[in-house]
Amino acid sequence: MNNQIPNVTLNNGVKIPQLGLGVFLVKDANELKQSIKWALAADYRHIDTAMIYENETTVGEAIKESKLDRKDLFITSKLWNSDHGYEETKAAFNASLKRLGVDYLDMYLIHWPSPNYIESWKAMEELYHAGKIRAIGVSNFQIHHLEDLMAHTEVVPVVNQIETHPYFQQKELHDFMAKHNIAHEAWGPLGQGKGNVLNDPTLTELAKKHAKSTAQIILRWHVQRGEIVIPKSIHENRIQQNRDIFDFSLSDEEMAKIAAIDKNQRGSRSPDDTEWLEKTAKE
Repeated sequence: MNNQIPNVTLNNGVKIPQLGLGVFLVKDANELKQSIKWALAADYRHIDTAMIYENETTVGEAIKESKLDRKDLFITSKLWNSDHGYEETKAAFNASLKRLGVDYLDMYLIHWPSPNYIESWKAMEELYHAGKIRAIGVSNFQIHHLEDLMAHTEVVPVVNQIETHPYFQQKELHDFMAKHNIAHEAWGPLGQGKGNVLNDPTLTELAKKHAKSTAQIILRWHVQRGEIVIPKSIHENRIQQNRDIFDFSLSDEEMAKIAAIDKNQRGSRSPDDTEWLEKTAKE
């Protein structure tokens, strides 16, 4: 089986590598640059960052130092809650471009559905139509947020980047997104070290059977669900392991076994925590 990282074609025709490197919480510049260097050496071409991660500048430096052609990379960043609003969104986007040292983004996402996200989306539509962003999407949106957004705007999001792992499979939202041709992008795909997902007996049994790590089984499960995955790691061997998931497959029976261990166990904040969304929009 081919072990190349495949692309997913988004609803606007843009192709995104199905596997990317997440850089959440990696603030040490040297550590981050090294992890990006290892990822690029392992044929990753997709890097996912955000303004709130406070590492866009370092990501940009690592991209420049890589000497890779910009068109061969897929760079995503995100709009933070306190930057919502039409003009505010355009200013935040331009600030992200400057920090990254690029003149366009492959994808820009609304990070959370905090107040005024519709006005932010309209600004992103303008930037998209102007060619400054190749694809626009959202993150942490529930079904009702997506319905509201699509009812009041023109461009359907290309992706919704949401917490997803075997203990929190988001089946209803997954099916809704598939129906509307919105790609499912999983953040925290390995469970973020919470809930003991990596020690689940079903997953460890499958790992033994396939001579793979439990993390590789989980990432393969995501891929076979059609999801885009952005696992984070600062370790060379794990960065390599995380991309070595395209040389085997899980059977329908094995996929069903993993589907059966869903606990609806969210490991992070709920997108319906309106108090937190309103608070962070003002900070």
